[in-house]
Amino acid sequence: MLEDRERFSQTLASWFKHEGRQDLPWRTTRDPYAILVSEVMLQQTQVVTVLSRGYYTNWLEKFPDVATLAAAKEEEVLKMWEGLGYYSRARNLQKAAQAVIENHDGIFPTSPEEVRALPGVGRYTAGAVCCFALGLPEPIVDANVARVLARLMDFHQPVDSTSGIKQLWEWATECVPETDSYHYNSGLMELGQRICKPKAPDCGICPVKNWCTCDSPEKLPIKKERRKTIHRDEHSLYAVSEGKILLHREPERRRQGLWRLPERTSNEIAGLPLAAKMKYSITHYRVTLHVYEITGAKAREDEAWHSLESLASLPMPSPYRRALETVQESFLLQP
Repeated sequence: MLEDRERFSQTLASWFKHEGRQDLPWRTTRDPYAILVSEVMLQQTQVVTVLSRGYYTNWLEKFPDVATLAAAKEEEVLKMWEGLGYYSRARNLQKAAQAVIENHDGIFPTSPEEVRALPGVGRYTAGAVCCFALGLPEPIVDANVARVLARLMDFHQPVDSTSGIKQLWEWATECVPETDSYHYNSGLMELGQRICKPKAPDCGICPVKNWCTCDSPEKLPIKKERRKTIHRDEHSLYAVSEGKILLHREPERRRQGLWRLPERTSNEIAGLPLAAKMKYSITHYRVTLHVYEITGAKAREDEAWHSLESLASLPMPSPYRRALETVQESFLLQP
């Protein structure tokens, strides 16, 4: 365990106060709902993406509070999340807002236990909301914090294993100070983002280097073996008739409720002209998407015709939005 934990936490908190990014929009509010939105968005998405494409600010303009989000149509919620991926996060955000309305009379809960009980809110997210919005001395462990702690403690077990996760949370709990946990936890996260980076950590300027016990930080943290990459082909249709386009509504959990180009087997598309070809990745899959032009297509289960004018308002996974735009642009360029 770290020696002189109090001085360690004070040093890190002081560094953040003087060197940390204070201009991030979620660091200018103590609204637990707004901070919950930011934490959920940042779970699988880089800060630069959330900021540069306006996801966070646009979301809060559309759904400024739990009441607005709770009452929204799911299709509106998914549309605002389009491009961020992992759409269960958006659905869980809405479920959490609905739980606040139904179980807490519209007032965001203020205890760690009640926050953790909200749908889709895990230990890290609950800790972040309780710390950054409510000022409670709750520990947090995200990917950046895990890397920092593993290097500080020279931890040589997989940080994503059951025992590794348990150990990291124990250290995080022991280190979080009773006072000024906001600046301490913010500093811990920013340290991982800016200095204790995955590659080429800037150890020389680390504010807590005197507490670090590892000799080869670039070799840590250790993680479990990655799943093997799987390559697959997808064959989809671009079917337009009388100003309408045929789309498929996703039933499976990851993209449930989103619309995409209808998929067909390789035998069913044999002989059709190829309109576009592109690649995309999702988890450990590397997908080559082929889009074929067809006339006279018939709608199948979970498929429906939509007016071309409505496409912009429909929630659609990014790969299919890009493929659709590519096909439409190619038709516009044809003589």
